[in-house]
Amino acid sequence: MASGRGLSGMGIHRKRGGGSRLPIVLVIFFSVLAPLIFFVGRGLYTSASIDQNDIPSGSSKQVIDVIAASTVDLGPLSLDSLRKSNMSASWKFVGAETSVENNATSEQLRERRREKRAADLVQQDDEAIVKLENAAIERSKSVDSAVLGKYSIWRKENENDNSDSTVRLMRDQMIMARVYLSIAKMKNKPDLQQELQSRLKESQRALGDTAADADLHHSVPEKIKLMGQVLSKAREQLYDCKLVTGKLRAMLQTADEQVRSLKKQSTFLSQLAAKTIPNGIHCMSMRLTIEYYLLPPEKRKFPGSENLENPNLYHYALFSDNVLAASVVVNSTIMNAKDSSKHVFHLVTDKLNFGAMNMWFLLNPPGKAAIHVENVDEFKWLNSSYCPVLRQLESASMKEYYFKADHPTTLSSGASNLKYRNPKYLSMLNHLRFYLPQVYPKLNKILFLDDDIVVQKDLTRLWSVDLQGKVNGAVETCGESFHRFDKYLNFTNPHIARSFDPNACGWAYGMNMFDLKEWKKKDITGIYHKWQNMNEDRTLWKLGTLPPGLITFYNLTHPLEKSWHVLGLGYNPSVDRSEIENAAVVHYNGNMKPWLELAMTKYRSYWTKYIKSRNMDFGCGDLYVDFGCGVIRPTPIAFVHEPACFLSIVPRV
Repeated sequence: MASGRGLSGMGIHRKRGGGSRLPIVLVIFFSVLAPLIFFVGRGLYTSASIDQNDIPSGSSKQVIDVIAASTVDLGPLSLDSLRKSNMSASWKFVGAETSVENNATSEQLRERRREKRAADLVQQDDEAIVKLENAAIERSKSVDSAVLGKYSIWRKENENDNSDSTVRLMRDQMIMARVYLSIAKMKNKPDLQQELQSRLKESQRALGDTAADADLHHSVPEKIKLMGQVLSKAREQLYDCKLVTGKLRAMLQTADEQVRSLKKQSTFLSQLAAKTIPNGIHCMSMRLTIEYYLLPPEKRKFPGSENLENPNLYHYALFSDNVLAASVVVNSTIMNAKDSSKHVFHLVTDKLNFGAMNMWFLLNPPGKAAIHVENVDEFKWLNSSYCPVLRQLESASMKEYYFKADHPTTLSSGASNLKYRNPKYLSMLNHLRFYLPQVYPKLNKILFLDDDIVVQKDLTRLWSVDLQGKVNGAVETCGESFHRFDKYLNFTNPHIARSFDPNACGWAYGMNMFDLKEWKKKDITGIYHKWQNMNEDRTLWKLGTLPPGLITFYNLTHPLEKSWHVLGLGYNPSVDRSEIENAAVVHYNGNMKPWLELAMTKYRSYWTKYIKSRNMDFGCGDLYVDFGCGVIRPTPIAFVHEPACFLSIVPRV
C-alpha cells in the first residue's frame, strides 16, 4: 500500500507538473525494474531453504506441487532443499499427512534419478565393450593366418629349445591313443581300435626308454605324423568330453598307484642295500683275516698297551663289524688331534671280523695313539642270564617276530618289514653301549663314537666339559615338533605315560661323552635292565637302541653345543654346508652310508679323504671258504646262508 500511495502521489505530483511524464515512468518501470524484481525473487526462491514446520497446507499445496514438479528440470534442486530454506513465515505445515506425502514424492524422484544414471552407465559400458571387441577383430585380421593354421595339440613346439620336446610329444600321443583305444572298444569300433593299437605299438617300440631327442631313431617324425592322423580320425569319431575326462582320470589314478608301489619297492631296496656290506669291503676283510692268522702270535700285539687303563688319557669306545668304517673314525680322530699320543681307542667287533680289524690297524697304526681290539663273543659275563636283550633275542617269540610272522620278504611287501631283519637290531655290538662300565671298569670317562661318523676337529676339549652331574653328554636333536620322546615311545602305555614327558627333547647317539663314575653311582645299567625286561612284548618301543637310551638317560643327559655333532648326512640332502664345515663331528645316520653306492655324492668326500688306500686289496677271486664240514664255497659268499661250522678262509690252490 505504501508503494501504491507513493506511486499515486508521484502521479498526482507529475500530473500537476505536467501530465506527459507518467507514460515515461511506466515504461521505465516495466522495462527495467519489473524484470529486476522477478530475477531477484527467482534467485531467492532457488537458494533459500525451508523448515519442515514452515511449509503451508491447504491452498499452498498447489504451490508445493509446482515446486516439486520443477525439481525434475532444475537438477540438484529438491524439496529437501526447500524445506531447509529460510522462507517466509506464511509457508507453514498444517498437518503431518502432507509431510509424509511430500517425503514419498521426494524419495520417488531420487529413485528415478538413480535408475536413469545406472542405465546411462550400463549403456556406456556396453558401448566400450563393443569398441574393444571391434578393435580386437581388426587386430586379429593383421595376424598371418598361415601361422595360426600350424597349431595342433600334437605339433612339435619348434620354438621350445628343450632337448626332450619330441619325446614328450610322443608320450602325449601315446596317452591319448590309450584313451581312444579304450573308447573304441567300448563303442565297438574294431577297425579304428586295430589302427590305434598298431600305431601305439610302433610308438612304444620307437620310444623305448629314450629320454632325449638326440637318442631317437630317424624314423620317429614319420611315426609321429601317422599317429597324429589316426588320433585326428579317432577324435572325429569318438570324442566325448565326459568319456575322455573319465578315462584320463582313471589313468591318472592308476599311475599314482604305480608310483606309490615303486616308492615302496625303492625304499625296500635301499634298506636292503643299507644292511649289506659291499663286495669290496667284504673281500678286503677276508684277506686281512687270512693275513692276521698267518702272523706269529708275538706279532699280533699292539704297542702302548700300558695306556689302555690310564685315566689321564682320552679314551674312545667304538663298536663295529665294518673294518673300513672303523678305520675312518680312528684316522679322522688322530689326523685332527693336537697330540695323538694322548688318545686311546677301544674297539670291539665280532668273531668274524676280529682278525681283519686287528690286521688293519697292525698294517696302518694310528700314529702314536694306543689301540686295542676285542671280540664281543669273548665277554663271558655277557650272557642271557645277565643281559635281558640277549635273552630276548634268543627266544622263540623274538625269532618269530624278526624272521617269520607277518613279514613277507617280497619286494611288494615294501620296506616296513625289512627293517625287522636288519642285523644291527640282533647284534650285541649294538647293545653293548649300555655296558660301558662293565667293559671298561677302570676308566672314569669315555667318548662313545659310532662307526658312521667322521671327526673333523680336535676332540680333547670334550673331556673338560662340565656335565653338571649328568651321566651322558649329547647333542639334542629335537625341533619344534619332531624328535621328541613321543616319536620313539608308546605313550598309550601307562608305564611310559606316567614316567616321561612326551615333549621331552631327544638326543643323538653317535658322539656321547659318558661319565662312568656317575654311571655306576646311578646304576644306569640296572635302569636299562628294568625297562628292557618290561618291554619283552615290545609294547613300550619297537626297535633299536635309541628309545631305551632315551628312557635310561632321562633327566641324566647334559646338552652339548650343536657344533660338536651335526647329523643327517645319511638321509638329508639339504644339510647346510657351513654347519658341516664348522662341525667337530659329522654323522652319516640314515641308510645312505658313505661306503655304499647309494651314498649322497655331495657328502662322500668328507668321509673318503680319511681312507688310507695303501695296503688295501679289494679282490677276492683267488680265495675260497672252507667250512670244515665238507662245504667249500668260492668267494665272495653270503655268510648268513652258509653252515654254522665256519672254520677259516684260505688261499685257493
